[in-house]
Amino acid sequence: MTENDSAGQRPDTPHYKAGAGGWGSLIGMGKVLAEARPSPSTLDTLRIQNKAGGHMCTSCAWTKPKDPHLFEFCENGAKATIWDLTTDRCGPEFFAAHTVSELLDWSDHELEKVGRLTHPMRHDPATDRYVETTWDEVFAGIGAELQKLDPKSVVFYTSGRASLETSYLWQLFARLYGHNNLPDSSNMCHETTSVALKQVIGSAVGTCVLEDFEHCDMMLFFGQNTGSNSPRFLHPIEQAVNRGCKIVTFNPVREAGLVRFKNPQGTAMVTGKTTEISQTYLQVRPGGDMAAMLGLVKRVIEIDGEAGGGVIDRVFVAQHTKGFNAVELLARDTSWEDIERESGLTMRDLSAVAGQYAKARAVIAVYGMGLTQHVHGGETLQMLVNLLLLRGNIGRLGAGICPVRGHSNVQGQRTVGISEKPELVPLDKLSEMFGFDPPRDKGLTTIEVGEGLIDGSVQGFIGLGGNFGRAVPDIGRTNPAWADLALNVQVATKLNRTHLLTGRKTWLLPCLVRAEEDMQASGAQAVTMEDSLSHVHGSQGRRRPAASTLLSEPAILAGIAKATLPANPRVQWNKWIGDYGLIRDLIAETFPEEFADFNARLFTPGGFYRGNKARERVWETESGKAGFTVPPGISGLGRPLEKGEYTLITLRSNDQFNTTIYGMSDRLRGLKGDRMLVLMNPEDMVRVGLVEGQRVTLVSAHDDGHRRVVAGFKATAYDLPPGCLAAYYPEANPLVPLSLHDRMSHTPAYKGTPVRVEE
Repeated sequence: MTENDSAGQRPDTPHYKAGAGGWGSLIGMGKVLAEARPSPSTLDTLRIQNKAGGHMCTSCAWTKPKDPHLFEFCENGAKATIWDLTTDRCGPEFFAAHTVSELLDWSDHELEKVGRLTHPMRHDPATDRYVETTWDEVFAGIGAELQKLDPKSVVFYTSGRASLETSYLWQLFARLYGHNNLPDSSNMCHETTSVALKQVIGSAVGTCVLEDFEHCDMMLFFGQNTGSNSPRFLHPIEQAVNRGCKIVTFNPVREAGLVRFKNPQGTAMVTGKTTEISQTYLQVRPGGDMAAMLGLVKRVIEIDGEAGGGVIDRVFVAQHTKGFNAVELLARDTSWEDIERESGLTMRDLSAVAGQYAKARAVIAVYGMGLTQHVHGGETLQMLVNLLLLRGNIGRLGAGICPVRGHSNVQGQRTVGISEKPELVPLDKLSEMFGFDPPRDKGLTTIEVGEGLIDGSVQGFIGLGGNFGRAVPDIGRTNPAWADLALNVQVATKLNRTHLLTGRKTWLLPCLVRAEEDMQASGAQAVTMEDSLSHVHGSQGRRRPAASTLLSEPAILAGIAKATLPANPRVQWNKWIGDYGLIRDLIAETFPEEFADFNARLFTPGGFYRGNKARERVWETESGKAGFTVPPGISGLGRPLEKGEYTLITLRSNDQFNTTIYGMSDRLRGLKGDRMLVLMNPEDMVRVGLVEGQRVTLVSAHDDGHRRVVAGFKATAYDLPPGCLAAYYPEANPLVPLSLHDRMSHTPAYKGTPVRVEE
């Protein structure tokens, strides 16, 4: 086995030697700037991005501080804004020159690079081209089709970019129309959080606020890639490290942002100084986090016994929790041999971390989709809660649980009613406010939408942003089914692959981006979004729209709704679109505890906090207490690997945001030039006779009667645990079955799919 270098990285495999941030980050932004060629005013947009009175970034959902940095944006946030404000245009002339069938052969990057959509378009099946239409024709045509369909067969999907105002109207439209089919991008990432956390602490979201990161003395990271997915988070992490906070990371991949950071806004750009982030970095096996956490719980209980007490917070456990005895029994009865086998980590390493945890005063547990996208992701998350509850690390300053959300308003959409679960929405209040009987039956999750596309029960799909057809699992089976849809409507800013999955009637509708000025009857409008730490921020676009033919998302939604629904004097689409403040009044009336005085707090520096009962140690659970839980096993995977199988994890590069691909570079992993890579442990490659650069085929090993194959991956030796493969999302999505998902939430198992390698 090759010895690791000073940062723990195998020197015989690709990796990024510099720290996250620094000149590499500026160069990365420069490449997108050169390709997108935005107007010079984009620089002014970046100057006020994520600041009170400015526009809120459309990439990650990391919080915006009360006292912002001079430049309160990161590489990813800058790329997203630059990409939005490109001077390239995708108008009727482009579509006249290209058939949909021809465009299906273009890459994801090539499609988006064409530029901003400018005109409403309708697909013409006779010519297989999109043709220009008018907004009046759009609304009348879509409304007529929706009136023909059974509302239960129609899906209203939202990406995480839609504002709180848009999201509120969207869920109201769906329920007035007659369904709860309201999946959003949360269904594919952090729905596990909403379900599993709600069960054990009564909160569907994390408990931390930004102030906690100023007072913690230990952070545990599980399955979260800060450097690529939420780089602004590196600032409070750096500050915590500099005051002595210990960072321990559990991740199959050594991610550069959690190894080293070179602050691009500090003296490090001149001095070259980097901050070492993780004092301990443990490359846990995919699905092994639950076993690793149980190992920590086991050792903390042992330390408490050896010390004669005082390590476990017995007062907190007695007053605020239930179920501790069962977890204590599980920890004592589970052998270290089993823990080491499932986690891929040693008793020695886990005991060292447990010793640090036992001494720490205030601990924050941070996690990402490396935990949630497993068959037993929910149980894994609840095991993490077990660990925190042992020492009272939920509900006090400097401690808590912190899921880092990926998309800018994906958490906020759920807050204002975007949910397929009717019990989570104040339906009686909506009935009282708008004079109708909302549907009470459960709606469709993303997984169920995919199944409905295949079996034909889904007949209509309206997508408010995003790239649903590319982002979902099992796309080899779902993509052909789009052709059978009676109605496919896509509201978007740029061309992507979902727009090419045309049904019998298909419309492509261009909208404003968040950085653009939204002028309505009462003047320039602002919108709002909620960050990962439950703070709500106002956002005001100031750039000139890419085309005079663009409408805002709320205006498009209202146009379709008016053409579809019968008149209702309490539903005043025209007034609401003329003044978004009226929509915020509706949100405040519907959710008075979280959104009182909404308009008055719109541009509060740092956002306004909508509150969290669990942070106050008020547990809105069935028992009225926080719950320790015992899982059915100690692995996050659906089953053990069989001979010749590997666990596939899907990755995003640092040159992409979700399905948006900015380029072929993955700088922070030392990779470039090709996205059709399969990363593999070097010893595994030698054992099966593969050589560097050899093209291979991946085959799903999930046995449900369907064969799933993707060919053309280039085998690349990489620093990964044995038995683990990594490939890029969404290129590897066809290998992830719809039927392989978190058992609690139906979140797809993008981080835990069994596969085989064939030459």
